[in-house]
Amino acid sequence: MLSSPAVRIGLSIAVATGLYGVSFGALAVAAGLDVWQAVALSALMFTGGSQFAFIGVIAGGGTGSAAFGAASLLGVRNAVYGMQMKRMLKPQGWRTLAAAQVTIDESTATGAAQVDRDEQRRGFWTAGVGIFVLWNLFTLIGALLGDAMGDPRRWGLDGAAVAAFLGLLWPRLRAREPIALAIACGVVTVFAVPFVPPGVPILIAAFVAALWGWFSRGPADEGLEPDVDPARYETATEHTTPSSSPENEIR
Repeated sequence: MLSSPAVRIGLSIAVATGLYGVSFGALAVAAGLDVWQAVALSALMFTGGSQFAFIGVIAGGGTGSAAFGAASLLGVRNAVYGMQMKRMLKPQGWRTLAAAQVTIDESTATGAAQVDRDEQRRGFWTAGVGIFVLWNLFTLIGALLGDAMGDPRRWGLDGAAVAAFLGLLWPRLRAREPIALAIACGVVTVFAVPFVPPGVPILIAAFVAALWGWFSRGPADEGLEPDVDPARYETATEHTTPSSSPENEIR
């Protein structure tokens, strides 16, 4: 089975992405969650970009409903991936629910990059299950380490969740239109902060982004494909660190 290219790629991506769960666990505790809340968030939500958005709003003093709204907006694309993967993999019974849980950028990209149907299944399941196991394991480790550090303000970690989310967003700004959209949303957010409760400005910015997308005339074939190149990680596992993992692309 390890001779399968899809399995090797999937394992490489799982290790690279799973290690980054340490950062999430530590930042979740810094944002005010306890260890088991951080672990539950990784196990149940399991989509990195949404998780960092959630704790970013909480760290900024926002309500749980505002944090959930921000996280949900980023998780919409996973529903699109789910429809694509259902057509490709045709899971049956309990596998349908399992596939839905592990459908993220990395598992979708690994499966879709394969030509053979069996390799598509191997790539998807190897990456999806591997990341789920390692992401949750390292979330626990990071949360325990963060909890042991005590008051996050002593270490300047009270704003780290917001900074981490910005770090995930930055690599996606690779063209003029995304940069212009990011600036527009940033300006709207700055003006909204003094007048609305914490967490609401990000929802207003999301509304602005939705209007921008609605009236934008991008390429007809431009969709929500994940910005992950599985081949980049096939031979780089032993050299990969959390800071260079594909989680730096929003999941």
